[in-house]
Amino acid sequence: MTDLNKTMDAISELNKTHGVKQRGGKMYTQVVHRMEALRRHHGTDFGVETKILVDDGHRVVVQAYITFAQGGVLGSGMAEEIRGQGHVNTTSALENAETSAVGRALASLGLAGGEYASANEMDAVSRKSDAIESNKAEPAPVVKKPLTKEEAEFLAHNEATLDQYTLDDLDKLMANNHTKAIMKSIKEKDVEAYNDFRTLCVETRNKLKEQANG
Repeated sequence: MTDLNKTMDAISELNKTHGVKQRGGKMYTQVVHRMEALRRHHGTDFGVETKILVDDGHRVVVQAYITFAQGGVLGSGMAEEIRGQGHVNTTSALENAETSAVGRALASLGLAGGEYASANEMDAVSRKSDAIESNKAEPAPVVKKPLTKEEAEFLAHNEATLDQYTLDDLDKLMANNHTKAIMKSIKEKDVEAYNDFRTLCVETRNKLKEQANG
């Protein structure tokens, strides 16, 4: 079996070139890059298996294992996500939990490339805390005001075309004074719609940055 030390060194280098900055300024190497390094250095010496422990419509818990080709477990990790908490978990909580679990399983082998927890897991801390708090007390009703035709069309148009933007296009859109004004108005009327669009913009920008760095 190939030694893991070289893979650990390779992932540490990836952290310098492909690392994503987290809260507090620490860097995190995404799971996709760590998996690529594992396959590049070890081929099929290791396997990755995942198992759904909980999926009750509210909570998703996934366990991931790094296995030897000849049998046996080398490392493992678990992750939990709350359905509907955050933009990604509205549609992809299971996939999100699986990716996070694989990231922690890799980290258990020393293949962390920075922070032990995954980027989604770090973001999930606040989401899960909010969910726990919301279950303790009846949430205050959210007051929404109807958007104007211009505001509704702004959201619909940009949500539909955001995946066609370049990084420069997206930065110009968000820096535009008209965009700032209309977003401020949307926030005052429908903070949920505002937050969903902001989250989509941030996720799209992170994706574009990753593609540019790659």
